[in-house]
Amino acid sequence: MTANGYLQLGLFLVVLLALVKPLGWYMARVYQGQPVGLDRALGPLERLMYRLFGTRPDEEMNWKSYTVAVLLFNALGLLAVYGLQRLQGALPLNPQGLGAVTPDSSFNTAISFATNTNWQGYGGETTMSYLTQMLALNAQNFLSAATGMAVLVALIRGLSRRSASTIGNFWVDMTRSTLYILLPLALLLALLLVSQGVVQSFSPAHTVPLVQATADADGNQVTEQVLPLGPAASQIAIKQLGTNGGGFFNVNSAHPFENPTPLSNFLELLAILLIPAALCYTFGKMVGDTRQGWAVLAAMTVVFVALLGVVAWAEQAGNPRIAALGVDTVASDLQPGGNMEGKETRFGITNSVLWAAATTAASNGSVNSMHGSYTPLGGFVPMFLMQMGEVIFGGVGSGLYGMLIFAIIAVFIAGLMVGRTPEYLGKKIEAYEMKMASLIILIPCALVLVGTAIAVVSPGGTATIFNTGARGFSEVLYAFTSAGNNNGSAFAGLGANNIFYNIMLGIAMFFSRYWIIIATLAIAGSLASKKLVPAGPGTLPTHTPLFVVLLIGVVLLVGALTFIPALALGPFVEQLQLLQ
Repeated sequence: MTANGYLQLGLFLVVLLALVKPLGWYMARVYQGQPVGLDRALGPLERLMYRLFGTRPDEEMNWKSYTVAVLLFNALGLLAVYGLQRLQGALPLNPQGLGAVTPDSSFNTAISFATNTNWQGYGGETTMSYLTQMLALNAQNFLSAATGMAVLVALIRGLSRRSASTIGNFWVDMTRSTLYILLPLALLLALLLVSQGVVQSFSPAHTVPLVQATADADGNQVTEQVLPLGPAASQIAIKQLGTNGGGFFNVNSAHPFENPTPLSNFLELLAILLIPAALCYTFGKMVGDTRQGWAVLAAMTVVFVALLGVVAWAEQAGNPRIAALGVDTVASDLQPGGNMEGKETRFGITNSVLWAAATTAASNGSVNSMHGSYTPLGGFVPMFLMQMGEVIFGGVGSGLYGMLIFAIIAVFIAGLMVGRTPEYLGKKIEAYEMKMASLIILIPCALVLVGTAIAVVSPGGTATIFNTGARGFSEVLYAFTSAGNNNGSAFAGLGANNIFYNIMLGIAMFFSRYWIIIATLAIAGSLASKKLVPAGPGTLPTHTPLFVVLLIGVVLLVGALTFIPALALGPFVEQLQLLQ
């Protein structure tokens, strides 16, 4: 990699970490009900919403009531998204006259956007009307993100409260997440993206003449091109900020109407990791010890930087089979070198691999290059980032509450090593918390491995695997890894828009999201009811470099021990085949 590449990576990390404290401080004040500067403008709207929906903001919920509210609200959203897709042919704001989406694709998409996965088996500009994009998909981009943030805040309250029976009010947490955090940030980012040329229009697609005629696959002459338009900027802003990732257009953030310039690319990349990173500081502020938040952020950053280095090296090194033919693959003033297959020349290898690592670390799933065109080792990195449970930054809210579950497991393991009852932030970690934590760890792993196994031995699963051998297996493993960890990116080469994969991946997305939420809120309720235990000489400090190393070790061990056998059949063996 060139010095310019290192400079771009370093600049991104510096800007990201510089924004953690101010945004994290702001979000902590939002959730603690303190003034944040927007109260005068948004306060009346917030109170009006409470009156309209019959919410009493001072009335809190126990963990069971909170869970029921989460599940009911998300079920209604899922049904609304499904219905809008099925009826879009008869609804307005459909200038291209697109018909109803098929039942299996509607099922998959409704679950995908409700669970913050945003897996897409369709082409946005050729399948979804403007109304469906805005009212169904874009609305869920806000609401699914706010759901994850609300669950995180409930868990933080469980850790910070003592002898309490409640963990907050879901409707208040949802409203404040959307109104004070997601909406202002999305509005600002959308305006910046429009300034860079991202389209925001209700005009129908435009047909323009080609400068030079060409021929299609059947030899027919093509003299015109259809340019899709639509209200894209508003959706792209929240798709990145909410770690949703669903593209307005089929090729997602590789499309010049979604991501036209280096500045838009930088802003969208920054938006992917911004809220997940800042929530670490929010966590520290809300538990009364910012060192705890910095420790968790340090663990996330160390793993992210290490794996980013691996994928950058793998893609810059290129394909050894091509180098063996005498082709010059070394970066120079005349060429980028390395493996440029599937990458935009506008962004090059550096910004492509940075996006690939960020989008899979953050449960975002958007792409500006095709992960299926990466080298086997380069493709392993985004897959492994997801397989660690989407806790290296992860989704907004969901990534941090997943990492806090790993922190609970880490202190439990440390307690076993020294023969002492484990404690985290003054709360004893006992059998109930560990049972729930075990479910949180095991459910996504089981969904990924069982789903992959069924797909590769059933006719419906193998019918649309268009690559053979290790690459074909990697594509299936990647698809279920993405669905089972609520990411949404794909390896390509796998035909996923059919009844088998729409149903199977939809089931994986649904159970991975909601079973984990239930178990997380159960832990929050249990911890909230506990008394505070004073720290003693045997208490493991959870803000030190030692704990950061222990936390990283636990996360890596779970991912490695669970998925290395499957990875050995896919990217690892394919990398070895390249070296033969």
